[in-house]
Amino acid sequence: MDNKDYMAQALAQAEQAAARGEVPVGAVLVDPSTGAVVAADGNRTRGQDDPTAHAEMLVIRAGAASRGTERLVGCDLYVTLEPCPMCAQAISFARIRRLYFGAADQKSGGVEHGPRIYASSSCHHAPDVYGGLDEQRSANLLREFFKTRR
Repeated sequence: MDNKDYMAQALAQAEQAAARGEVPVGAVLVDPSTGAVVAADGNRTRGQDDPTAHAEMLVIRAGAASRGTERLVGCDLYVTLEPCPMCAQAISFARIRRLYFGAADQKSGGVEHGPRIYASSSCHHAPDVYGGLDEQRSANLLREFFKTRR
């Protein structure tokens, strides 16, 4: 599998989130040494009544639980939207190796927009960041979701 395949899985998770009435963001955590998907999920903030149940947080929690450690060293994260500051910080704390994201989030992003967590001198670990992977599809999914809500 390659980056596009993993992002396609993240987009499928985002579509499932939209079907549940959640903001359509999906994430996939991958162990690149084996190519195995460690965890995959979409937003569940409404369904779990939990403002922290973002797709990234859910896969980080599941990945840490499956590995029995709080560090996900060597893992890569694919997410359909630029992570917010909370998720960006969790990615740093988990020591994720690489972050791939689809659409930029100029309003609420925490990586390339907003506080730019990884550029901060207080950041303990900055993953390699690759934005814009399948950006149009990710952005269109969000745009269509919110168009039906307005």
